[in-house]
Amino acid sequence: MVSIPTRNLNDGQLIPQIGLGTSELTGSEGVEAMIAGIDGGYRLLDTAVIYDNEHEIGQAIAKSGVDRDELVVTSKIPGRHHGFDEAIESTGESLARLGLDYLDLHLIHWPNPSVGKYVDTWRGLIELRDRGLVRSIGVSNFTEPMLERLIEETDVTPAVNQVELHPYFPQAQLVEFHRSIGVQTESWSPLYCGNGLFSEDPILKVARAHGVEPAQVILRWHVEIGSVPIPKSGNPARQKLNADIFDFSLTLAEVDAISALERGRMKDRDPNTHEEM
Repeated sequence: MVSIPTRNLNDGQLIPQIGLGTSELTGSEGVEAMIAGIDGGYRLLDTAVIYDNEHEIGQAIAKSGVDRDELVVTSKIPGRHHGFDEAIESTGESLARLGLDYLDLHLIHWPNPSVGKYVDTWRGLIELRDRGLVRSIGVSNFTEPMLERLIEETDVTPAVNQVELHPYFPQAQLVEFHRSIGVQTESWSPLYCGNGLFSEDPILKVARAHGVEPAQVILRWHVEIGSVPIPKSGNPARQKLNADIFDFSLTLAEVDAISALERGRMKDRDPNTHEEM
């Protein structure tokens, strides 16, 4: 089993430096895949209402034999549940599906700016944290101005902003902004959903130098830039390989060479215009 170190969040809670993405892990096979991940050392489990697998997450936790307090369970509020009261109701429904008394981390999944309710939703999350139903609160796919608005209007800084981030879209300016205000960056699709990344020369060069796989190089790159990657895999061998990234490190030159692969988002999902309900 891989031992995964942690980072400190701005609210005093801890978060593992790599998590298990669970999108599309559903049904009995999904439960078994999640149990395998927990058995392999993962303690950060990332789900969302729109993944439609919170029930499976709860089953995996119950069957894993790992103490609940050792796990960091994340879910996300969908766009259709934006609003103060709606966020509180949505969270109660998530907890019921999960079979849990609290969430370790709860995020606003997308800002959906045309709806105009993400600040009210954030106020709902603050209330949920104050009630003890959520330990840490954060957001996903928020831009710098959106984060600034949340902080200005509520005086509460998100613990986390989970965004698309990979060597083709390193988001260096946003990562540095997060660091400057004490927000932890998380990376969704950290290995990129498409062909080509694993064959890039800077990644292959580092993989050969350290005797590791390209995926491990990329995930270690995330750790080096200060982000928490959330790779998704239902394959136990791949899960273990992805998590086994803490016995080597990259030089600054290697990090820079990988970051220089930048070419943009996977798809047209600019948070200023893209919305998910």
